[in-house]
Amino acid sequence: MSERLLAVEDLQAWYGDAKVLHGLSFTLAAGEILALIGANGAGKSTLLCSICGQLSNKTGTIAFKGHPIHRLAAHEIVMRGIAMVPEGRRLFPSLTVEENLLLGGNANRKGPWSLASVYGLFPVLREKRQAPSTSLSGGQQQMVAIGRALMANPDLLLLDELSLGLAPIIIKDIYALLPRITGNGLSAILVEQDVARALAVAQRFVCLQEGHISLDGAPGAFSRDQISAAYFGM
Repeated sequence: MSERLLAVEDLQAWYGDAKVLHGLSFTLAAGEILALIGANGAGKSTLLCSICGQLSNKTGTIAFKGHPIHRLAAHEIVMRGIAMVPEGRRLFPSLTVEENLLLGGNANRKGPWSLASVYGLFPVLREKRQAPSTSLSGGQQQMVAIGRALMANPDLLLLDELSLGLAPIIIKDIYALLPRITGNGLSAILVEQDVARALAVAQRFVCLQEGHISLDGAPGAFSRDQISAAYFGM
């Protein structure tokens, strides 16, 4: 049995007075890819932000490698081994491609990812390394966001809306690279609107519905109708 990497217990989270997460509990094994699915507003991004320390207004516990992290600041969580590819990429527009990538390496964690290996994964970024990040196409900017997170050499990669706003051919190319990205035993939580695509690459999924877990398990253990009912709350 794989070692437990992440354990979320009774997680509740708020934006102001609005409660978004209602007592979520689940675990993630080392080396596992978990798809996080649900309709818009279900709480998927809020869950990722809670895990990586970007949202402090929360209760419950989050343990990573057996140690509590729910009270740590975001930069401390990166140092522990969790990195996020945020929705909308959030690159630094005043910096070049390479400067954006180097920021991800500030955690100084040892591992397989460096500028050379990121450029090996995304060769176009080597060609564009001195270009302003905002001059790149949407797909290339997503590559920078992924590369920046990998430069932290995380044990857990959080991928928020990986394909949002990208052309289908670019989405296909990025998903084709996922086995190389996770090939060193890297765990991942993947938020994706394309449910079929997410379930095709994940060993397990968690479906959120209005801040509650409506279904949790292996994709092959449930019918399409069961997943749809959990997704839409039918």
